[in-house]
Amino acid sequence: MAVSLVLIIVGLVLLTYSADHFVVGAGRVALRMQISAVVVGAVVVGFGTSAPEFLVSTSAAARGDFNLGAGNVIGSVIANLTLVLGVVGLMGSVVVSKVTLRREAPLSVAAVVSFAYVIQGAMTPIEGMVLLIALVGSLIYLVRAGRADGEAGKEEIDRVLEDLDLDHWKQIDMRIEGFRTIAGLIGTIIGSQILVEGALDLADRAGVSSGFVGVSLVALGTSLPELVTSVAAARRGSSDLVIGNLLGSNMFNGFGIGAAMALFGPGKVTDTSLTGLGAAIMVGVVLLSVTFMATSRVIERWEAVVLIVVYLVTIPLLGIDSSDDGDNDADQATGPTVEVRGSEPIEPTPLLL
Repeated sequence: MAVSLVLIIVGLVLLTYSADHFVVGAGRVALRMQISAVVVGAVVVGFGTSAPEFLVSTSAAARGDFNLGAGNVIGSVIANLTLVLGVVGLMGSVVVSKVTLRREAPLSVAAVVSFAYVIQGAMTPIEGMVLLIALVGSLIYLVRAGRADGEAGKEEIDRVLEDLDLDHWKQIDMRIEGFRTIAGLIGTIIGSQILVEGALDLADRAGVSSGFVGVSLVALGTSLPELVTSVAAARRGSSDLVIGNLLGSNMFNGFGIGAAMALFGPGKVTDTSLTGLGAAIMVGVVLLSVTFMATSRVIERWEAVVLIVVYLVTIPLLGIDSSDDGDNDADQATGPTVEVRGSEPIEPTPLLL
């Protein structure tokens, strides 16, 4: 088990460090190519902050473990809008703009509800294409809306340039940033593979479902970049940008990761704690957080406390609910038994081909 934990820690560190360089490098290359800063913010930075969740869940699905992939998405959505938003809310009142409520909030809710729906049965390539189209449509809408903001969107552009540590796009060395982007992407892929390997091994050795490992430990780890970024933005007084980033991340998680899981590894989530209680909590958390945002357009400290308590209660609850599923998975792995009335169960004899 110690080896599994080491793999998880190494995978998380490599994943977080590499994803950060991938975002910075890709953003600088895009700006050097004179791509609009609004596009960079909505697409490059938005995708980059969700890259850890994306690669971990897609890798797990490609290996046939949809429980780990779905658990990572569910846990990340819950962590983003309870733990991360709660911690930022405790630092001070988080003000939410009307634009964010009108633009990112509906897309975030739609993405989360869509993901909760598709994991109820076998995820098919057709569902994956629908989610992919929804993601592309959402990005086009965000980019066009951002450009139409005019002066109102200047703050977002300034934030993108500040995050990428740039005063002017001409300062960018394409060779250095191109190498940074490629190296960051490779490191992120390797880190996700190590993390998935460690998570699956930990689930096997600890006797718990991979879905619970995904919704708790893996999801918390892949949400750390959002936590660090949100805290830093809150200290700068950019509280509304925190909300936009969290809601945007959930949009990528629901639409983007859902599409990738269905397209690259179509299969079924067998852990009923995820398709039932987990999906319900995920949708409930999104609706609760958006309600807090919409009521007074401010996340008060008491609301932040409620969100943190929700996280601390729901994750262990999912662990309890998944214990039976882990036993069922173990039973399925050893093969079915045939019960004869009045006698002991008879194990079937394996067929020799």
